[in-house]
Amino acid sequence: MLRKVVLGAALVALAFAGTLEAQQTPTIKRQVLQKADVPDGKKYEVVLGLAELPAGVNIGRHLHPGIEQGTVVSGELVLMIEGQPDKTYKVGESWQIPVGAVHDAKAGSDGAKVIVSYTVEKGQPLASPAK
Repeated sequence: MLRKVVLGAALVALAFAGTLEAQQTPTIKRQVLQKADVPDGKKYEVVLGLAELPAGVNIGRHLHPGIEQGTVVSGELVLMIEGQPDKTYKVGESWQIPVGAVHDAKAGSDGAKVIVSYTVEKGQPLASPAK
């Protein structure tokens, strides 16, 4: 019985800690602006999105099943593509990330707002976490 009480208390403590962490972690706002089939495209689509990153926030290492293209609309963004040196992008600067390239991004001290397009196979997840 004592083991059940201790285990229950530990689970409650972990849940509470997770809630506090979620409340303290700034949220990345993502919005899909548009989706369109690629001409002749029964297989691919283009997804256009807007992302707003709070100051200093990392997106997290991930990859896409298609090409990513993006442009900084406000602030600065450091793009970290595996196997390449980190690169800082400022307002008006654009990038392209190849299919399957593991990458991360971090907002500058004033945060960042970016418009991004993905050309991906229909029905596939837009992004997957990298190992």
